[in-house]
Amino acid sequence: MAHVARIPSPAFSSTDDNDEDDAPLPFPAALPRSDFLASEFHPAAYLSALPHRHQTLEDLRADLRDRSSAISAELLELVNANYTAFLSLGSELQGGDDRVEGLRVALLGFRRAVDEIKANVARRRCETSVLNVQLRRVRSSVSRARAMLDLSDRLSALEERLAITPEGQGQTDESVAVDAEAADDDDDDDAEDTEGSDADGLLGSPPARLLQSARECRRLQALAAALDAQHPFVVKMQRRLSRCRSTLLLDLSNALKEARGAGHGGHDRVLRYLEIYRVLESPREAVKALRSH
Repeated sequence: MAHVARIPSPAFSSTDDNDEDDAPLPFPAALPRSDFLASEFHPAAYLSALPHRHQTLEDLRADLRDRSSAISAELLELVNANYTAFLSLGSELQGGDDRVEGLRVALLGFRRAVDEIKANVARRRCETSVLNVQLRRVRSSVSRARAMLDLSDRLSALEERLAITPEGQGQTDESVAVDAEAADDDDDDDAEDTEGSDADGLLGSPPARLLQSARECRRLQALAAALDAQHPFVVKMQRRLSRCRSTLLLDLSNALKEARGAGHGGHDRVLRYLEIYRVLESPREAVKALRSH
């Protein structure tokens, strides 16, 4: 009888595999409380450091909830056990009154210093405002003084050009004659420079010279009008300016008379003299001069 080898049944092999799969997993140990007390504890970093913990997320949540409940219970027991100490905590504090008083005194001193600084700033602001007003007044006075000096200097030059004797300076007959002769020489020189060698032989002031004086007189009148008319110095300058204008109109009238007496040869000069009357804004004096001559 032949020997037949026995083949193990497949049922026994599958049973062994199922027994291995159903073997219980090792239960994870409780998380130590010291891990949560670390000074650099971070939840995400802590959870990522537990990759080999055989525990589902729901079990981990339940574990953490239980731990939180246990901590709350412990805290409640601690508070109940020391309830009397908690109530008397405010009355048992000692030794802080001196420090509080020191801080209060320091704050009062600081406030006083700040108030003093504010008062100094306000006082300096007032002083600065007053000084600024004074500075503006001084600058305005300096500007007016410069304008007055400029007016005086230009008036002196105009008086010299018109051969007017300044106020307060007396002259002898000889000096007057010398000045008149010098003025005539100046007129002759100006006539030679401006008119050339005229064939008409007119000796009156040349139109160019009178026109220059008239324009300067008008500029000085505008400068004087911009100043304080009640100022004594300005009043004196106005009198000098009036003398210059009167002298200029007299010279202009004499020159116009001589030009009209020259006939056709002085026609151009007559027109130029009339133009000078327009510069001086003296149309009445022009009409008067024409009628009288």
